[in-house]
Amino acid sequence: MGKYVLKRFGSMLITLFLIATVTFFLMHLIPGDPFSLPRDTPEVVRENLEEKYGLDKPLFEQYTIYMKNLLHGDFGSSMKYKGQTVVGKLASGMPPSALVGFGGVIIGSIIGLVLGCVAALNNKGKVDYLVIILAILGVSIPSFVFGSLIQKIFGVDLKLFPIQGWKGLSYIILPMFTAAFTNIAFYARMLRTSMLDVMKQDYIYTAKSKGLNKTEIVKRHMIRNSLLPLVTSFGPMCAGVLTGNFVVEKIFNIPGIGQAMITAIQGSDYTMIMGLTVIFSFISAIMYFVVDILYGVVDPRIRIAG
Repeated sequence: MGKYVLKRFGSMLITLFLIATVTFFLMHLIPGDPFSLPRDTPEVVRENLEEKYGLDKPLFEQYTIYMKNLLHGDFGSSMKYKGQTVVGKLASGMPPSALVGFGGVIIGSIIGLVLGCVAALNNKGKVDYLVIILAILGVSIPSFVFGSLIQKIFGVDLKLFPIQGWKGLSYIILPMFTAAFTNIAFYARMLRTSMLDVMKQDYIYTAKSKGLNKTEIVKRHMIRNSLLPLVTSFGPMCAGVLTGNFVVEKIFNIPGIGQAMITAIQGSDYTMIMGLTVIFSFISAIMYFVVDILYGVVDPRIRIAG
């Protein structure tokens, strides 16, 4: 177990190093720079800003300085907004992103798992077909379309909830359900497929021959063994929760991490883009590591070896 953890940790460090390196050089290959707008900026001011942020140095020297700062936990300050640091932006944007994201995952997973289980137990019935239709709609309709639709219905027409902003509990409802919609479809489809496969296994027939009732078989055998494929999606889904729902946050004007990333990209804010990218990658790597451990928890037959 110890060797496995060390191996995974080493792989994570190499991955983060490669991501930081590729992101750094890609950012400098993109046309323009953080100080290209406004166009009437005096040349003297522009040169002073480039000197302040080290953009006047050779590219490899800039890269070396940036990597050294990363090793000390310094992700830099924004080149566009005075007084903003990457860590500070992360601290202020993480709570709204996590609230909307985790709310969407919790609501989506609960409803989706229930629908998937019911659909599998009523295979080729009316409920099953309704769940299939919902799953198709969930994976086919983009978040910005569904978000705009519920904004129109519940915000503009019925005036039940505010459609934009972040000032209280009522502002969370619509973005949370927008984030949950895709998760409902995903979990319902995945669990239905997985349960249908498990229902054909020999141990299910053995459980029936022992006289176990249907409820016990579903609880003790079907559901638990059907969850394993879904665990694979847990890592990237939780990483997405913590790093923000970019589209949802943009539609509902939520000051989260996704919104911060979009703003940084639009303004070519080098340090903010690179810092957030490295942090996002670190969170994703941690989530994938957790998934590997959860495999053994969900299915005891899986053991980490060598």
